[in-house]
Amino acid sequence: MTRVGFIGIGTMGTPMAANLVRKGFAVTLHDVASGRAAQVAQELGCAATESLAGLGDCEFVVTMLPDGKVVQDVLTRADGQALLKALKPGAVCIDMSSAEPLLTRETGAVLAEHGITLVDAPVSGARTRAEAGTLAIMIGCGSAEVLEKVTPVLSAMGGKLFVLGGLGNGHAMKAINNIIAGSTMIAVAEGLTLGEQFGLDPKTMVDVLNDSTGRSFVTELVAKEHVIPRRFATGFALGLIAKDVRIAADLGDDIGLDLPLFRQARERFAAAREQLGASADSSKAFVAFEAAATAKTEQ
Repeated sequence: MTRVGFIGIGTMGTPMAANLVRKGFAVTLHDVASGRAAQVAQELGCAATESLAGLGDCEFVVTMLPDGKVVQDVLTRADGQALLKALKPGAVCIDMSSAEPLLTRETGAVLAEHGITLVDAPVSGARTRAEAGTLAIMIGCGSAEVLEKVTPVLSAMGGKLFVLGGLGNGHAMKAINNIIAGSTMIAVAEGLTLGEQFGLDPKTMVDVLNDSTGRSFVTELVAKEHVIPRRFATGFALGLIAKDVRIAADLGDDIGLDLPLFRQARERFAAAREQLGASADSSKAFVAFEAAATAKTEQ
């Protein structure tokens, strides 16, 4: 039975680990919160460990953590390099977090010195698809042999696997996807604000957009189902999309591109996060964008 360690038992990590258990993998859970792994392991019928060294016998270690800095620390430095020292050469770490692509490559280089391979495989689909095992998974892996090894593990959690090239490419694709979605949110918010100020009905505007060339995931789901009725309950936190927007804009800066729209999106989401809090639903960013758009008219 293939042994898989899973680090990060949160909103997404728990259902993802559950699918690995259901598909017959021998799963061992670990979480920084004391007792959390043991509690979830009891619910799922798998093992848990309070120490990173307890994952040393795993053939694969999946991480679902806040960002690339945390991932790098856990994999290479935490507890006196406990995991790095415990894993056997040939083990594969699969980072499914949203992380900084260049930092991912740095982490991969450190692991490679110890005979351990890193694959980045961030996801899209939120908790609903995590529970169903139908996540879209974006894979950065430069080795056909390693890709073949990790595919059964990833297939247990995802419905669509997109192979994107070398290490870091999965994280880059995830950030690019989310900054495009975030930029669209800003455009839709400003368009609805403009129309409403002119006298148009926002609900009717969204219906028109969804039957016209302005249609997008943002208009079909976020605006129609959450913004117009003021539900604000997509289940995806504002802090998370703000992080992904920042990662993508920062990557553009790092490689010397002029991406003014992405830079503005980074600023706008950072401001919304500051105003509303990281735990606010991402759709609530519309409130901050609408307020910013009408600030001059209210002076």
